Amino acid sequence: MQGDVAGGQSAAANARDLQPSGPLESGGDLDAPVSEDDLRRMSARHGRQTRRLQQSVDRRLKDRQILLLLAQDGFQGSRYDLFVEELVRYGISVLRGWMHSGFIFQLVAQRGFGLQPHELDLEELATQSEVREELATMTVARALPRFRQTALVEGGWTFEGGASITTYFMGACIYRFPNEFRRHRAAAERQRRALQRQQTVYENPVGPRSTADEVLGKMWVREELENITDPRTRTVVALTLDDYTQEEIQQMLDEKSVRVIEGLLYRWRKKEQRNQGGGQHG
Repeated sequence: MQGDVAGGQSAAANARDLQPSGPLESGGDLDAPVSEDDLRRMSARHGRQTRRLQQSVDRRLKDRQILLLLAQDGFQGSRYDLFVEELVRYGISVLRGWMHSGFIFQLVAQRGFGLQPHELDLEELATQSEVREELATMTVARALPRFRQTALVEGGWTFEGGASITTYFMGACIYRFPNEFRRHRAAAERQRRALQRQQTVYENPVGPRSTADEVLGKMWVREELENITDPRTRTVVALTLDDYTQEEIQQMLDEKSVRVIEGLLYRWRKKEQRNQGGGQHG
């Protein structure tokens, strides 16, 4: 599936100030319902699709008799399956919209989950539709059993409670998202390290090709080094040109993680592409 490139800038702009300002209060309701306003925090295109799905769920539960029938069935069986099918489609749509805009990290931060999203994470979620689909599907699948038990079987959600069934369900999804995001990020890191090892062993006996070499060409980059005003970035680019790995550069510069090195190269590469009118060298 094609990514939604138009949302890349908005997601990258949300890379900062996404962490909780203080410790989570003990006893806090981590999967409390989200607000109706939260459900609207996404692009217009995602919002239109989500509203259609929400209306379908709301229509199904508008008649309280339907909820009684679902309860009599023990919240299982064919009638319940139809209800869950619509709720799942709705949940995936909302999560995709929140990931596309980066707003989901604000929601999980409000519940005390400091995921520390890197701008590369936000870029991936803004542009890679298949990644959003996978994360949303897994999150909803993890959230459903707890939602069924606490909200429906045990009566945690009622018509009189004030929250709609959709806001209650999305609260359950928000509670499950951090673990799914961490799993995805860990898997991506394992894959990145495996590819780097493969490149080192099989592709280049001297050293892996640098990110700078792949994007702009070594000769051109060397000429441009003096124009890089940020000392950290200039040092990272220079070391990359000399075939140091990102792990080696991290250790040499005493940075906290390899992602810091990746981020410096990423921002520099994007800046150079903008300066060259989007063109690439090499």
